[in-house]
Amino acid sequence: MLTWTARKLSTCSFRPSKHLKLLYFAHSDSKKPYKDLPKPSQNPNTIFTSSLRFYSSSSSSNFPILKETTNNGAAGGSSLSCLCPGCGVSMQDADPKLPGFFTKPSPKNPSYRAHHLHGIPVNVESDEEPKKPVVCARCHSLRHYGKVKCAEVERLLPSFDFDRTVGRRLASASGSRSVVMMVVDSTDFDGSFPWRVMRSLLGSIQEHRMDWTEGKPGNVPRVVMVASKIDLLPTEALSPTGMEHWVRRRAREAAADGEISAVHLVSSLKNWGIKNLLNELVELAGARGHVYAVGAQNAGKSTLINSLGKVSGGKVVSELTEAVVPGTTLGIVRVDGVLPGQAKLFDTPGILQPHQLMMRLTSEEQKLVRIGKELKPRTYRVGAGHSVHIAGLMRLDVEEASVDSIYLTVWASPHLPLHMGKTENACTMIETHFGRQLKPPNSQKRVEELGKWVRKECTVSGNSWKVSSVDVAAAGLGWFAVGLKGMVRLGVWTYEGVDVVLRDSLLPHRARHFEETGFTVSKVVSQADKALNQLQLHQVEKKKSECEKLLSATI
Repeated sequence: MLTWTARKLSTCSFRPSKHLKLLYFAHSDSKKPYKDLPKPSQNPNTIFTSSLRFYSSSSSSNFPILKETTNNGAAGGSSLSCLCPGCGVSMQDADPKLPGFFTKPSPKNPSYRAHHLHGIPVNVESDEEPKKPVVCARCHSLRHYGKVKCAEVERLLPSFDFDRTVGRRLASASGSRSVVMMVVDSTDFDGSFPWRVMRSLLGSIQEHRMDWTEGKPGNVPRVVMVASKIDLLPTEALSPTGMEHWVRRRAREAAADGEISAVHLVSSLKNWGIKNLLNELVELAGARGHVYAVGAQNAGKSTLINSLGKVSGGKVVSELTEAVVPGTTLGIVRVDGVLPGQAKLFDTPGILQPHQLMMRLTSEEQKLVRIGKELKPRTYRVGAGHSVHIAGLMRLDVEEASVDSIYLTVWASPHLPLHMGKTENACTMIETHFGRQLKPPNSQKRVEELGKWVRKECTVSGNSWKVSSVDVAAAGLGWFAVGLKGMVRLGVWTYEGVDVVLRDSLLPHRARHFEETGFTVSKVVSQADKALNQLQLHQVEKKKSECEKLLSATI
């Protein structure tokens, strides 16, 4: 029995470019440098408005367009820009403080390395272009250093509106066959599930199916659900069949179960399920279909597409940029060489999920929350009147129970410290331990910045002590798995606006050994205790020194 409140989602803003100029596209294998681009055949002062265009990673692309942004856009002055093959942002070489900045590498001939090693002067006048496509400075920094080039520029990056771009194409009754590869992070399924996109797709599917049955043109989009990062779930507890049924049950909550053509469980890191997924996409797309990879930020779309390219056997000209930074892909990027024939694959920007807790954290805090290794259960046996904290981000109170004790299993990043104690003392934890032993947030100031600490109430029931029956999941963080034989009323605390849902348990099993009362042993807690001990020691020594001075002055 599950009782909960309705889901509330915020929509993403959309800021389209006001003016576009049609220019010729410079192919990646062109022998001419960027400065020698052919002049546009039309008057450069003529302003055109144009629909969304796609960047192709193939030099044989038939999308001859460049975009020149206005002075209040991404580029300034007369700087011309194509789209970055790594993330899709408009590139410009005028201002390094604005998005899309790139530097054209110096041309080198093929014997550059041999000449350099033997001390022979290098011929820098060669017209030989570098083999790798040029990417923006942000992509270069993410690929080589794992961080963005300039944090201030992130605020200027364009946002993505699915309905106004891909959604319009899917809503069209004519055109190429459409396939939507919906990528969801298995470790944060409900937090990364694009509910709003799914509801938009359902409208198009139902409308086109009705037209098709009446003999009218009806291009019914096919939806392939892909649960990524399954290597992060414990292999001993994961059943592929059970996981697929679980995914379909969760999709049924969005009234989409009957509209999903297939469900695939994949791991881009370990190459699990990639070949089967590729075969499914090839079959559904046909010879001329369009496949759109859609999902939340940091769900793993770009990494998945790169893995598809590696197993496809085709010639993929350039790889998409992969990074743990949310929102790596900034524009729609066409990737050739993955699908056969004239079928096309597009990577789309990640959907912003405002209800995810991860979106509110700093880069240092995200490192603690992000799940990078296989999850391990941490289980408590608790009774009514006790609470369990997940860092300073979530708290679960056992308020009333029909049984003496229940089992609470925490599934979250192992870097996050936990604490179990009496609920009557929980109200003082924010002042005394948040930002110290309970991180994130990483400071008392960050506690205030994250927002208001609010409570939600739920009542759950179970019929077995051996397994967990219900999950209480916080978007972008992790979840509590509740195991009991009876009924319990829970109070769930987290920051206002963070989505919390009840669902059937994804991982029913629990740890063999129970956690003890107090803080869990972790690096965060030990560092905080060490700092506290040093502070207390300093205060004692300072007080002792003051007493000695006072005593000597008295004598």
